[in-house]
Amino acid sequence: MTAETTRPGHKQAQRLLRLYHLYRLSVGITLVLLISSNMDSQLLSLANGELLRSGSWLYLVLNILLVVFLENTRRPGQLLTLALVDVLLLCALFYAAGGVHSAIGNLLIVSVAISNTLLRRRIGLLIAAIGALGIVGSGFLLSFSQTTSPNDYLQVGTLGALCFAAALLVQGLIRRLEVSETLAEQRASEVVGLEALNSLILQRMRTGILVVDDLRRIRLANHSALKLLDHGALEGRSLDQDFPELVERLQLWLNNPTLRPQSLRIDSNGLELQPSFIALERSPRQQTLIFLEDLAQIAQQAQQLKLVALGRLTASISHEIRNPLGAISHAAQLLQESEELNSADRRLTQIIQDHSQRMNRVIENVLQLSRRQQTVPQRLDLKPWLEQFVAEAREAATETRQLHLSIAPGDFRTLMDPNQLTQILDNLLRNAWRHSAQINAQAQVWLELFLDPHSQLPTLEVRDNGPGVPAPAQAHLFEPFFTTSPQGTGLGLYLSRELCESNQARLDFKPRQGGGCFRITFAHGRKQS
Repeated sequence: MTAETTRPGHKQAQRLLRLYHLYRLSVGITLVLLISSNMDSQLLSLANGELLRSGSWLYLVLNILLVVFLENTRRPGQLLTLALVDVLLLCALFYAAGGVHSAIGNLLIVSVAISNTLLRRRIGLLIAAIGALGIVGSGFLLSFSQTTSPNDYLQVGTLGALCFAAALLVQGLIRRLEVSETLAEQRASEVVGLEALNSLILQRMRTGILVVDDLRRIRLANHSALKLLDHGALEGRSLDQDFPELVERLQLWLNNPTLRPQSLRIDSNGLELQPSFIALERSPRQQTLIFLEDLAQIAQQAQQLKLVALGRLTASISHEIRNPLGAISHAAQLLQESEELNSADRRLTQIIQDHSQRMNRVIENVLQLSRRQQTVPQRLDLKPWLEQFVAEAREAATETRQLHLSIAPGDFRTLMDPNQLTQILDNLLRNAWRHSAQINAQAQVWLELFLDPHSQLPTLEVRDNGPGVPAPAQAHLFEPFFTTSPQGTGLGLYLSRELCESNQARLDFKPRQGGGCFRITFAHGRKQS
């Protein structure tokens, strides 16, 4: 009964039920008005006026009660009872009004059609069959009490057939409506799923995404944008108030979309971002899509590719250089051992050996680029790590070298490859001791770890008390093969900066009075919520 009586879709069924209630009340009120005012005297003369009057009032009162007690019913049995009562009462009114000469038959067909919107196939056809039997039966009963013509029988049969036609037509339309509704629900479910998937992809993207309207209010900001811009929530905020530099680049792009916007630096986290803009043409209020790329990550990827290419190049040429260089050095060593050489010739052979060794050191430093493993950043607490590094460096240092360590309070967690950090500090420490020893009998180096007051990033300074670096040479310190020492290769600082950038850190030289200072600024290592 439950599977065969009512149709799915509660909201649609309730709307149809309310329409059915309204239709029956309208019919009942109309009949009562006609009977009470004696407007249809011809109808009363053709039938039992008292029966029609009583039936009309009964139809109205009964439908009022049904509306009150079954206003929002969903029970299949109650819906079937409602349709049966309505059809049987209309059949009785059809008989009382004189049969086919009244308009009650048309009302009965409409009632059958509406009831079939609420009932399933066989139950709906049962209602149509009861309505058709009521019309045909009333026609035959009236033929015994009044004169009828063959045309009356034809009209009765036509009304009965129309009951079935209305039921079948309505059920066909309802089936197509149900198919369309099911298809619409499936498409809506797919759209909801796609929206959820798009939202998940948007939030998981590493690229920061902002959507702003024509008033430059932020309508959407994904997790990466909040992280890059160092904000907890941005939706609904004004771009003019929070990020005026980004607004300047947006205005320049609006004036000339072909120009590449300049990068901007976020002071709170020290990140440098590259913005790009796309106009959403079909969006309301002229919305603009803003992409934010972290230049540190882009630079890190570029550095990895550059080092791989450089490593392949050096690996291919090192064999062609080191073998002839080894032969030259070995021949100079054998020649120096000859007793027939005078002092001038021995000096020349020593020069050959010294420069051969220097070229070999250059090749060794360059080969480090090809031998170096790919960067594997780890979550590293710099304070205990640096204390361990200094302890090992002091044990290996000679008596003429001293190393001092100062660590300020703060959170010094970062992301860094510890092996590459050791390589960087070893190089900076050797350079600092060498420069300090140029003017001091006791070479001294100071390591200071602190948080940058502006960016709150972990920062490490390596300072010495040597002669410092001349101003013209400071701009070339990190260029490959540039050196201020006759014994240097010019690749140590270059390689150190490359390693820093591969770990999203930054190595800079800071001029100071009474020596030199190299500063490493590390990336944030705290987990983002």
